[in-house]
Amino acid sequence: ATRSTSRAARSASAFVTESEAPQLVDGSTPATPSELFARLDALGIPHRTLHHPPVFTVEEAQQHRGDEPGAQVKNLFFKTKKGMALLVCLEDRALDLKPLGQLLGLGRLSFGRPPRLMSYLGVSPGSVTPFSVLNDRSGAVGLFLDEALREFETVHCHPLDNAQTTAIRTADLVRFLEAVEHPPSWIDLREVTK
Repeated sequence: ATRSTSRAARSASAFVTESEAPQLVDGSTPATPSELFARLDALGIPHRTLHHPPVFTVEEAQQHRGDEPGAQVKNLFFKTKKGMALLVCLEDRALDLKPLGQLLGLGRLSFGRPPRLMSYLGVSPGSVTPFSVLNDRSGAVGLFLDEALREFETVHCHPLDNAQTTAIRTADLVRFLEAVEHPPSWIDLREVTK
């Protein structure tokens, strides 16, 4: 009986009411993909979005994207004693976290937990993206981009939802990040790549 009750409780908790909707640290609700696209459109930034099943890992994403030209990225959200950081790098980078923290000037890195991720960037694990800084209105999250991304004309990122991938010119991504007051710091990750 206990097992079926807990299963029923878990099923009931899957339904979120408006009062239980995710909130950002400032009390507002996170931006939606539609709101992101509207912001890109308002900035005159062209974008193209592919819909696919939800993906949570680089490996799952590789199965659904085909041969789209451009940089495919992974996004790492860190918490440190000095604050929070989002690192956007090439998907195939295997990073050594100890020297990475030193390179970023943040000291010891640990991955941010899902509640913190939702509170500051308005996304859940699997949906982390450079676009999510749109939700960080207080500027609490530092943003770092892999220097190698500059070599690609196009970059592919989730538009706040891991069931979609949006292609955008790399220069336009930077323009968007600057427009939402998160100019990125470019980092050469070669020395911390395993």
